Amino acid sequence: MKGVHVQYLLLTRRNTDCASLFTQDCLNHTQNHTAHFNNSLPTKIIIHGYRALGRKPSWVSDLAQALLEKEDSNILVVDWLCGASFAYNKVVDNYKEVAVQISIVINQLTTSGVNLESFHLIGISLGAHVAGFIGALFGGKLGRITGLDPAGPMFKNADPYDRLDPSDAMFVDAIHTDSDFYGYVICDHMRALHVYMSALNGSCALTGLPCSSYKDFLAGQCTSCDGPFNNICPQIGLLKNSGITASPLPIHGKVYLLTTSEAPFCVHHIMIELKVSQLTKSAVVQLTLVSLQDIKTEQNLYLCV
Repeated sequence: MKGVHVQYLLLTRRNTDCASLFTQDCLNHTQNHTAHFNNSLPTKIIIHGYRALGRKPSWVSDLAQALLEKEDSNILVVDWLCGASFAYNKVVDNYKEVAVQISIVINQLTTSGVNLESFHLIGISLGAHVAGFIGALFGGKLGRITGLDPAGPMFKNADPYDRLDPSDAMFVDAIHTDSDFYGYVICDHMRALHVYMSALNGSCALTGLPCSSYKDFLAGQCTSCDGPFNNICPQIGLLKNSGITASPLPIHGKVYLLTTSEAPFCVHHIMIELKVSQLTKSAVVQLTLVSLQDIKTEQNLYLCV
């Protein structure tokens, strides 16, 4: 062991404004009155990723508060900043040790009566792979893992055991935004995280459409909920299995959605078909959509010969 320092902060509806330090001592009955941990509630574990500048992530409190407003639960925030602030390749060397340390805490919680199925791990960037390795250590018996823009560098061709994989929990949802296709690993403003928090706040349902590829989705070839999810379009957020009711659950599936450039990221997907006579030259059709709230959206459609 390299001795990466990991500490845990606990937030509940009883101490929303001030997190309490959660240690192994908090697991014994004499310390429970200070820990606020409730064995009968779901436990959500937030795991940050690479921190290039060594600064604590500014979004942790907002995510924890959004989760608590949505569901009464124990929120454990994992702080492994000391092991996440070196050169990226060195940080990757640390992620498995961090996962092992977290798994020890989870195992101790299960011995005190917490059910494995009640755990929901939420990993951001490299933290998603930490969560995946924890899930692998428990043989996929954790309830849920959510990966938000899982880190790509050094993981794209990794063995499934070493990265976030659908087999790591009873339900795994990974949210990828177009920003992570560029391989950014140092950006603090991770889009998937903010999309996820917006979904938790519930201003609109962020719903994905099943499709085989992003190209087909943009081409308008996927406009219904037909597919592997029993005519259900999954939603981002805390709905059980993302709202999927199919039984058994499909092994894996891809869904796509568009968002606006900023919160609350809400869009309505509309497909428009134009039937035109044979063109003699290229043309541009200016399309304006007006909502019941008098919100206008303009779009140019390019018709090519």
